[in-house]
Amino acid sequence: MLGSIVQLDKKARLDASNHERAWDGVGQKVELRIWRIKQFEVVPVPANEYGQFYSGDSYIILNTWKDPNGPQLHYDVHFWLGLSTTQDEAGTAAYKTVELDDHLGTLPIQHREVEGYESDLFRSYFKVIRILDGGFETGFHHVQVKDYTPRLLHFHGPDRGGLKGNVVLTQVPLSYKSLNSGDTFILDKGLVLIQWNGSASSPAERVRAAQICRQLDDERNGQAKVIVFEESDNDASEFWEGIGGRGPIKSASEAYVQGTEPSFTKVLYSISRLSEPAAGNLKFSKVAEGTAVQRGLLNSGDVFIYDDGSHVWAWIGKHASANERRQAMSYALDYINQNARPIYLTVSRVIEGSEGSHFFEALAK
Repeated sequence: MLGSIVQLDKKARLDASNHERAWDGVGQKVELRIWRIKQFEVVPVPANEYGQFYSGDSYIILNTWKDPNGPQLHYDVHFWLGLSTTQDEAGTAAYKTVELDDHLGTLPIQHREVEGYESDLFRSYFKVIRILDGGFETGFHHVQVKDYTPRLLHFHGPDRGGLKGNVVLTQVPLSYKSLNSGDTFILDKGLVLIQWNGSASSPAERVRAAQICRQLDDERNGQAKVIVFEESDNDASEFWEGIGGRGPIKSASEAYVQGTEPSFTKVLYSISRLSEPAAGNLKFSKVAEGTAVQRGLLNSGDVFIYDDGSHVWAWIGKHASANERRQAMSYALDYINQNARPIYLTVSRVIEGSEGSHFFEALAK
């Protein structure tokens, strides 16, 4: 009887996912697909806007990829939460991510990403990530000189602020206090783009920032005027007026003071059934911590929550019950809340046999 109920539940969830038109045709070839949540609906993001995210929104990202050593397609599905997104949108993104997972046969590795703390895997999909204020209705399409609100974009280059080889463009307050000598900034005034290069910014950062200016100009049909100023330029009044006035600039070291991270001991928990007849009742218990956390402790019949200090993993054994599988991500998120762990930690759900190298590298830390 229990097996029949589980199968019926699985079928019902699969049927529900098949009714979501946004999932039509996904997961059939190697590609990246992105959707945005708008009023509980899943809306495709145009390909030319990939890498641009709004702080007030939630997104779903599906990366379909193929191992060069085999024909099978693999999936990583992320739900990205802007710091200003609503609880309803965040909940819809999480729910729809599960729905997409069902649509793809529960094969994807699931990840929760939080603005400003994205995983290296997420960042690897984009040459540049732009994080802008506002939400769905504030997308920039046709520039209107009269009503365009200027914005200051902070260009984080490779190896700056924790990044490795890719860049993030973040909207920051229009003020000299947002500047620092180690980075490059773009003052976006609609049809005027001003690139400001900090005295200690790298040549590579400056080149990439110039590429962004050209990209923004292309989006505006080549109508934008691009101006470049160095920090040492005395005649940069148009830039200073645009951000509300000139003031002292922080040095690169002041902008990126690395605080002492509190020590953390990695820990492994299990989610298991209390008893077979009461399959709906789950037990959450600590298995090991520190150097005692070993790969051999993983049991195919259960779900495990592993916190390596910078990433929380929900590992699902291939023989885990349907209830354990379904609640794995919820338990991981509850663990973060109940143990005062940083809310921005990336959370990933992996399935035994298709974990990928990242999980085992984290387990071996």
